[in-house]
Amino acid sequence: MFKGLTLLVVLLLTSLGARAENWPGEQWDAGPPLAGPALKALEDYAFAPRDDATREGIRTDALVVIRDGQVIYERYAAPTTADTPHLTWSISKSLLATLLGVAHGEGHFALTDPAMRYYPALAGHPAITLADLLHWASGLDWQEDYEYAPLNASVVAMLYTRGRADMAAFTAAHPAASAPGRAFRYSSGDSNLLSAALKGMLGARYADYPWTALFEPLGIRGAVWETDASGTFIASSYAYLTARDLARVGLLMLRDGRWEGRQLLPRQWVTFSRQPFAGYRAGQDAAVPGGHWWLNRAVGGADRPWPAAPADAFAALGHWGQALYVIPGANLVIVRYGDDRDASFRHNELLARILAAVQP
Repeated sequence: MFKGLTLLVVLLLTSLGARAENWPGEQWDAGPPLAGPALKALEDYAFAPRDDATREGIRTDALVVIRDGQVIYERYAAPTTADTPHLTWSISKSLLATLLGVAHGEGHFALTDPAMRYYPALAGHPAITLADLLHWASGLDWQEDYEYAPLNASVVAMLYTRGRADMAAFTAAHPAASAPGRAFRYSSGDSNLLSAALKGMLGARYADYPWTALFEPLGIRGAVWETDASGTFIASSYAYLTARDLARVGLLMLRDGRWEGRQLLPRQWVTFSRQPFAGYRAGQDAAVPGGHWWLNRAVGGADRPWPAAPADAFAALGHWGQALYVIPGANLVIVRYGDDRDASFRHNELLARILAAVQP
C-alpha cells in the first residue's frame, strides 16, 4: 500500500512539474497579463508619443514579455506587428553564437581551435582562436564607429563599401593591433569571421544550417538571414525575426540550452556564453561581454551595467535599441525592438519598469 501511495505521489509531482514548465507550440500560451499603475509607467516610458519627422526620443516598435514560458505582455507600434520579421542588427551576433553552440555540441570544433583551421584567409593571424573571436578579442585593428566617425569606421566600410562583397575577407586583411585574447575590442568583423569559420566547418550544410540546426527545432518559421556576395551569413547585423520568434531563442538560453526534451545546446556552451571575458576592463562598453552575449556583472569594482536588474541577467543587444533580455532568476524573457536614433533609450530604465510591473 505504501509503495503504491509513494508511486502515486511521485507521479503527481512529476505531472505538476511538467505542467509548470511551459513550452511554446505553434503559438505561445498566454499567462496572467500585466495590469495596474506599474504597467502604465512602463508604457509611458516604452511607448511615448513618436515623432516620425525627427525620429527623436524613445521609439519602441515591439515589446514582448515572457514569464514561465507564457506571454504576459505584448504590444507593437505601427508599422511593426506580431508578424513582422524585424531587423535585429547586432542581436545577430548572439544568434550566431547560439548557432555555433549547436555546432559545438555536434563536435565540429573546440573553443581553443585556431580560427584559421576553418577559415584559411586568417593565415596571417594564426594565433586567433574561436574563443578570441567570441570574446571580441581578435586583436585586429578595428573601428566600430557608425554615426560619430563613419569615414574612419571599419564597420561602415565592411557593410556598405569596399568590404561588402566578402566581409570576412575584408576583416581578415586588417593588421593586428594587439595580441589575440588579451583585450576586448568590440568588432562586427570578429562576428563575420566566426560566420566564415562556421562555413568552413560545415561545407555544403552551411546554407541551410541556421534553419535545420536552430530555427526549425525552436519552431521559428519566418526568419531571414542575409548573406554577403560570397554566401557567408552576415552574422554582425542582418538577421530578421519576429519578436515572438526571438523570444524562443531567449527561452532556450534561459533553460540552459534545453528545448522540450532535447539538449539543443551543451550546458557548458551556455555557461561559456554567460562567463565574463577576463580581458574586459570596466567602462569599455555599456555591458560586460561574455561569449558574444552581454552580461549584467560587476567587473573591476564598477556597478552592474543595469543596476535595476539582478546579476544573472544577460542580453543580446543591437543598434537603435534592439534587445533580447534573459533574467533566469525571475523566469523572464523580454524582447524589445526599437528605432531609437538618439541616446534617449536606457536599458536599465526599461528593465526597472518591467520588473516593477511583473511583481505579484
